[in-house]
This record gives sequence, C-alpha cells and structure tokens, in this order.
Amino acid sequence: MTDLSMVLEATGALAGAGGLGVAKVRAPRVYWSLVGLPVAWGRFTVTYRSTMDVCGLTVQPSRLRAFLTRNVARREVLPVPPKVRGVRGTSTGMRVTLRLPAGLEPADLVAASERLRHAWGVHSVTIAETKPGFVQLRMTGYDVLRRVRMPRTARPDGLAVPVALREDGTAFVRDFRKVPMALTLGANNSGKSVYQRNLIKGLAKLPVALVGVDCKRGVEQSAYARRLSALVTTPDEAASLLDVLVSEMEARFDLLSQHGVSDMWDLAEELRPVPVVVLVDEVAELFLISSRKDEERRERIVTALIRLAQMARAVGIYLEVCGQRFGSELGKGATMLRAQLTGRVVHRVNDKQTAEMGLADVAPDAVVAAGLIPAERPGTAVAADSSGGWSKIRTPHTSRDEVVAVCRQFAHLVPDLPALDPYRPHVPADAPVSGPSLVKPRPVTD
Repeated sequence: MTDLSMVLEATGALAGAGGLGVAKVRAPRVYWSLVGLPVAWGRFTVTYRSTMDVCGLTVQPSRLRAFLTRNVARREVLPVPPKVRGVRGTSTGMRVTLRLPAGLEPADLVAASERLRHAWGVHSVTIAETKPGFVQLRMTGYDVLRRVRMPRTARPDGLAVPVALREDGTAFVRDFRKVPMALTLGANNSGKSVYQRNLIKGLAKLPVALVGVDCKRGVEQSAYARRLSALVTTPDEAASLLDVLVSEMEARFDLLSQHGVSDMWDLAEELRPVPVVVLVDEVAELFLISSRKDEERRERIVTALIRLAQMARAVGIYLEVCGQRFGSELGKGATMLRAQLTGRVVHRVNDKQTAEMGLADVAPDAVVAAGLIPAERPGTAVAADSSGGWSKIRTPHTSRDEVVAVCRQFAHLVPDLPALDPYRPHVPADAPVSGPSLVKPRPVTD
C-alpha cells in the first residue's frame, strides 16, 4: 500500500509538472498567473535595490538624509534608488510605479530596460512616464505578440480605435484626435491590409464618414462599400474626389470663422460637421505617371493631399495613407507630404531605406527594430509618432468577411454628405457579402 501511494504521488507530481509545461506553451496567461507572476514578484522584491544599484539607477542621498542616516539611525549611507509606489500583477505581466529621485529621468530607465529584463527574468520591460517624477515599469512575462489577444476593455470610442496589441500587453489605439494624419508602410504580405481591416472594422462602428481611395481597381476596399461614403478606384477619380474634399475643408473653415472658433470640436454639437477619415491604399499609384499628359493630374493630387495634411485636422478631416515605399523617388511633393503624416506604422520592409523613410525623422531608434521584424510574423510592426516614442505592435488577424459583416451591420451610420454623393459606391440589393468588386464605375466630375 505504501508503494502504491508513493507511485500515485509521483504520478500526480509528474502530471502536474507536465500540465504546467503544456500550459506554458498553449496557455501562457494561465502559466504566468500560476507560476510566472509569483516567481517574478518575489525576484523583484528581493533584488530590487541591488539591481537598481548595479544598473546605475541610484543617486547619492542629500546631505541631510546622509547625516540623519549616519548619526541618528546609525546605519551605512547607501545610494537611493527610485521609490516603489505600487506593484500590480496583470494577466500578462507586472506594473510597477516608481517615484524618481532628483537626478534621474525616464530616459535613464529606458537605457537600462534590457538589463532590468534579464535581472528579473521577464520577457520585456518598457518604461512609460505617467506624470512628472513618476514612471511605470511595464513588465511582460511572456511574448504576448506570438498569439495576439486584445484586451477586453479595448473598444472604439470617440475617434479612437484599438487596432493592435503592444508588446507590453496594452492596446495600440489609433486616436485621430491626437494623431490626425498617419502613414503605414510595409512590404507585400507584411500585414498592412490586415492593419487597415482592423482600422475600418473599428471606424465602421463610429459616426464618421469613411472615404476610400483604392487605385488597385478597388480590389481591397470595394468589399466595404456599404459603409463607405465615397470610393474611387482610379487616379483620375482620385484627383476629382480630393478636389471635392479640399472644397469641403474650405467650407468648414468658413463655418468656423462664422462662429469665432478655430477648431471643429469647439462648435456646439448640433453645428459640428461629421468627421471624415480618408483611407488611401497604395499611395504610390497616385504619384506615378506613365506619360507627360498625366503630370497635371499628379500635380492636382499632390497639391490636394498636402493641403489636406497641413490644414484639415482643425475641420475634422483625417488622412490614413498606406503604401510599400514613400520616398523622394516618387517625385515632387512626396517628402513634403510625408512630413505632415506624423503617425507612423512600419511593418516588415525589404530594405533599410524604407524603414528610414517611415521612422528616421520621428523616432530614429526605431529604425533598427523595424529591420528585424521576421517574415513569419505578419502583422508585426513598429509604431511611432512625432513625440519620439515608439513601440512594437502586432495586429490580430481579421478576415475580410469579418470586416464586411461589420460594415453591413453599421451601414446605417453612413452620414449624409451631399458633396460626396457623386462618389458614393453603388451596392446592388442582392450583392454578396464579399467576392468580386461591388462598385460600379462612376464618371469623373471636374
């Protein structure tokens, strides 16, 4: 009987160990909550002071503190690390709030993040400043980008759409109020289309006008026709539509002037025009010309895009530009337009120059990270903006049919914008949910 009980106990222990091993791979959140978090929390608690010291994240105490420690407390005077103001475990890692002593800044912790990651045995450590003098260490216990699961609280709100997951386990939110103009770059099969699908899926649920510019004959955006206020599929149509958007912008500025405000959001709600999001797929098609007679059209397109990028934010017109490359080789105006697109998302690229086009002018440190994105991880990208901050993100896989279904469900939210009626895509009543283009060509109006 004793031998049998020993065998049963050993079998149970082995089964439990095996179960934890399987959970570590198949259910990393469960493994982290049961094993990883207690171990990491304990290691952090025990080694915090010594780790901060060897990483150079301590400062010498003030003279008064040194005097009191030496003469009143009768203790050795030690360097002062950031004071821990709170430790909180999450389903993906830990959040530690620190109060920085005089002499340290968030950049010091950013520079030491790799050393902190190895010291505490976590997958990654990112630093976020919460308010002056306070930072938050966001530790991730495992690779959350391997299987993307968006936080349950991530929901479209206002003009903010969660479209991807950051490597620290938080949602990457595309907020058009904060970053009105953005550029997305990436090679073929890098995840640009999936990123745009997630963006359209979120925007379709909001009271905004969606304008599609898809010069690949509408193969990508025509499926979402039910929710689009306008869709053009050729450069000639795009030139005409952009001229209309510029006219709409000028009319909205006249409205602001009449009411003595400088921003659309300062207007009373009943007077406020509906926001317009312009989704440009493969921007290079708008710049390239095949003959001299196309130069005039190109000039119209480039001038309209630059004017919208420079001024349209105040009147609620936003640009989301997508392409494989976007540099000076596209011709006059390309660099000037790119400078106005302050939000940047760069997926896997084929060369370093493309990464530099997207990131070097806003977050130079992120260029190397963009060049290291593996091909077997589509949807992974580096997101940055003009503040200089950047993070690695990955978009959850979303099928085209999912987005089409959402567009169909919220088709009633398409706003009434008479100026865009000539470009409204025609959808037959018996059209399939997805498949071939649903849009009938429309004549170009000058």
